[in-house]
Formats: sequence, C-alpha cells, structure tokens
Amino acid sequence: MQLSDLGNRICILGPSNSGKSTLADAIARKCELKAVHLDQLYHLPNTHWKARPTEAFIHLHDSEITGERWVIDGNYTKCLPQRLSRATGLILLDVSTALSLMRYFYRTLFEGQRHGGLDGAKERINWPMLHHITAVTPNNRKRYAEMFEALELPKIRLRSRKAIKQQFDAWELTR
Repeated sequence: MQLSDLGNRICILGPSNSGKSTLADAIARKCELKAVHLDQLYHLPNTHWKARPTEAFIHLHDSEITGERWVIDGNYTKCLPQRLSRATGLILLDVSTALSLMRYFYRTLFEGQRHGGLDGAKERINWPMLHHITAVTPNNRKRYAEMFEALELPKIRLRSRKAIKQQFDAWELTR
C-alpha cells in the first residue's frame, strides 16, 4: 500500500508506547498534513498528565477533525466514531505488550522528550501507565483488531517493530 492510498485524513491507533506519535509526525512532514496528538488535547499542558474536562477534550477533538488535512494519533474511544467518519485512511499499530513496555522504559529512562509529549510534563515511570500497558491494552488490542477488520476504508495493520520500520522505509519517512 502506498502512503497516498490513505488520503489526507489519517487515523493512527494502537497501544500506548507503540510509536503512534512518532509515525504521525513522520507522515505529517512527508505529506504536509497537520499532526494532531490526542494526548496533547486530552491533557492539560504544564501538568503531569492531568486530564481536561471531558467536554473540553471532545470540543478540541471535534474542532481538529473538521480540517481537511491531518494525521491524528491516539485512541480515545469516546470520540473514535466521529474521527473514523471523517478519516480517509487508518493505520493500526498492533504490537505486543512486551514491545510497548520496552518502548515505555526506553523513552522514559533515556529519551526524556517524545513525539506527541505534553508541554511541561516530564516523562517518568509510573504505576498507572504500567498497569495500563499490561492490563488494559491487551483487551483494547482485541477490540481494535475486530474494528479494523470491519472498517471499509484504506487501512494497514503493522504487527511488529520490524513491520513498522519496513513501512517507514517503504514510505521514505524520517524520524
């Protein structure tokens, strides 16, 4: 599949720490799309990942999807239906829990700042995120896989670190 097959409104879904934001930024640069990181809309800047009120988040989300050229990374299932109704393409990063954990530890311990990070928030290991990756994400992966199969829009499913790297190379993306 060519990157252009996904159109100008691309959703990227997948587990926490799977590389959604990194991929979104790379696609945005390559295709001149606006990169929208849902973590940044959902959380208040200059906090340690404190959530916005739900209504404020949904308003920001719905404002972003009215645009004609975007790549949005993040799951946030409460507003996924309206996002998918506007999307022209979907990328599902369906990576293992082990890979998500490895990426979480690596970026927290060695990178400091990350693509799609929150202004003013320091990346650090915390139990709620570890619980989310190990207990919540496996169920979400099943739900997203089922949804992926049912959707009738251009889509691609990448199931490993190697597959993601190969797609970066095939699409000539830069990190």
